[in-house]
Amino acid sequence: MAEDNSYESMLCVKPEVHVYKIPPRASNRGYRAADWKLDEPSWSGRMKITAKGKIAYIKLEDKNTGELFAQAPVEQYPGCVVESVSDSSRYFVIRIEDGNGRHAFIGLGFADRGDSFDFNVALQDHFKWVKQEGEIAKQEASDIVAPKLDLSFKEGQTIKISIGNIKKREAGGAKPRGMAGGLLPPPPGVKAGGVIPPPVGQLPVLAVQTNTASLLDLGSPGPAAPPSTDVWGDFTSAGANSNQDGVKAGGWVQFS
Repeated sequence: MAEDNSYESMLCVKPEVHVYKIPPRASNRGYRAADWKLDEPSWSGRMKITAKGKIAYIKLEDKNTGELFAQAPVEQYPGCVVESVSDSSRYFVIRIEDGNGRHAFIGLGFADRGDSFDFNVALQDHFKWVKQEGEIAKQEASDIVAPKLDLSFKEGQTIKISIGNIKKREAGGAKPRGMAGGLLPPPPGVKAGGVIPPPVGQLPVLAVQTNTASLLDLGSPGPAAPPSTDVWGDFTSAGANSNQDGVKAGGWVQFS
């Protein structure tokens, strides 16, 4: 709904309402519909609620000819123009004006409770819209007055980002992974999975020395064997003597 004084929108229409003369309010307790002559309304007809700009108008018209009986301009709701009674939800007190500065308070009643609910909601929705339009207008006005904050980069402007977590990880270094199965890591200089080689030159020298010693001991008599209780001892000693004789004879060992 645009705010245009020449455009009038229809908010609510009720085909039958009743108007009552009300006595002056005796105290601050509010109006009571029980004090009115509800069975003798002063006028009956049709009611319309229209809106022109921010102002709503309650119009009472003849249901047959459409002639205007009275109207109440409403600039705020809830307010002093429309008041609810204290003992019923179907009756209200409205302040009507004649356009010449004179006004009067009359009672307005609905035959159905649903009609009074629609009357109330129509006024509430209109002034809710008025409030929202006012907040939007204030926001637009403040945006025009206040300069916009420019957060864009200027030409040639750069930024520097320092990330501390990456430096801590680089300084700490990667931790060595342990060997699978709980094995200790190999000593320095040895690849994982290899076998430690023996010291160079030791094994061949031992083999040569063993062979040389066996050759040199061929011609020398062996140590005396201790007395044995073996029943085969004679056969063993006989074989040993024959081997020694073969070495003395030709320098080679002869096998029988």
